[in-house]
Amino acid sequence: MSTPKELRYSEEHEWVKVEGERVRVGITDFAQHELGDIVFVELPEVGDEISADEPFGSVESVKTVSELYAPVSGKVVEVNEDLSDSPEFVNESPYEKAWMVVIELSDSSELEKLMTAEQYEAMTNEG
Repeated sequence: MSTPKELRYSEEHEWVKVEGERVRVGITDFAQHELGDIVFVELPEVGDEISADEPFGSVESVKTVSELYAPVSGKVVEVNEDLSDSPEFVNESPYEKAWMVVIELSDSSELEKLMTAEQYEAMTNEG
């Protein structure tokens, strides 16, 4: 499974790509692999305020429904509309096509709580 080194990771298996004062968020390759075939993705609306460690949407697979937890706090400024028609992108391309939201950070210090790729790999290999 891939864990791109330039991204940061949450304990809830979200990845974060820092883009200035904004971050792009999705779920990791490990998470999509554990969930199985994704059949539906529910995301917030542009303009919604989300808080770190709080649910902001969900993904439904053939096995289960899992909450998506915000890795950081801020305002949703972009939503990946492609996922409503093509939820399989989460399985096929978790880091490119299947980004979920772009968040304008309200507190950039929250990024320091996220794991590096090495830390995330260590956590997922313990299981």
